[in-house]
Amino acid sequence: MNGGGDGAASSAPPPSLEWRFSQVFGERTAGEEVQEVDIISAIEFDKSGDHLATGDRGGRVVLFERTDNKDHGGSRRDAEQMDYTVRHPEFRYKTEFQSHEPEFDYLKSLEIEEKINKIRWCQPANGALFLLSTNDKTIKYWKVQEKKMKKISEMNIDPSKTPGQPSSSSPPPIVANGVDADPAHGYLSNFPFPPGGIPSLRLPVVTSLETSLVARCRRVYAHAHDYHINSISNSSDGETFISADDLRVNLWNLEISNQSFNIVDVKPTNMEDLTEVITSAEFHPIHCNTLAYSSSKGSIRLIDMRQSALCDSHTKL
Repeated sequence: MNGGGDGAASSAPPPSLEWRFSQVFGERTAGEEVQEVDIISAIEFDKSGDHLATGDRGGRVVLFERTDNKDHGGSRRDAEQMDYTVRHPEFRYKTEFQSHEPEFDYLKSLEIEEKINKIRWCQPANGALFLLSTNDKTIKYWKVQEKKMKKISEMNIDPSKTPGQPSSSSPPPIVANGVDADPAHGYLSNFPFPPGGIPSLRLPVVTSLETSLVARCRRVYAHAHDYHINSISNSSDGETFISADDLRVNLWNLEISNQSFNIVDVKPTNMEDLTEVITSAEFHPIHCNTLAYSSSKGSIRLIDMRQSALCDSHTKL
């Protein structure tokens, strides 16, 4: 009886996930008001699925890291014995940083809010994570890396040889290289330096503390879109990416922030003839020369950048 009971218990299905709709992080009490800046506006997994990035209306980017893969590591036999279909992915908080700040365009008298519209992961390198984030006008290229924080733990001063209290008189003037500017003191000329150095000379001791994640903005791609950016997409070559607004698609190089190439332009000569706008643009996941963009009419156009520099005529519709 006991054996049968144990077998039935081991074969029991795991508890199902409880799905809830939420636009913000954290637990909310009943009736608690949700702040506008805390509402999530963008979310993106990396290619491996081990990292998750979210952006909110307050311009913040929050990174999460998958932990269930690390916790269940082991031999191949152990992996085969586990039923991976019943395991739910688990993510933990990794770090967060302020990606965008509210700005004001004085030429157009337009307020640019800090809301994150899109996030795209780039290829990692040397243990660092790279990602692109954009609001309505500005795209930023971020590098997130672990760094060891160093701190002076002690000054390593011998208390027996500590000089007495300094006099109340003002100290002599010191020049930039540390030499006394007053020749009357003559510290260097009167002080004998032994041939083997000074064994009692003590220096500060620097120790490495725990590692912490540091986010640094490497590039800022601005002033290339007259209309609000609705999408960004990085190429499979790892060097270029595109950004799209309502009427144009621009091609960028990750290492060049002051120049972009316009590859799609649907703006008519007379704006009264405008019948559709670009809603999204995406690179092909494998072929770096192929991309597609959609319009407000519900059509998707596939273009090949090998045909011409300005891809006004699509390859397929």
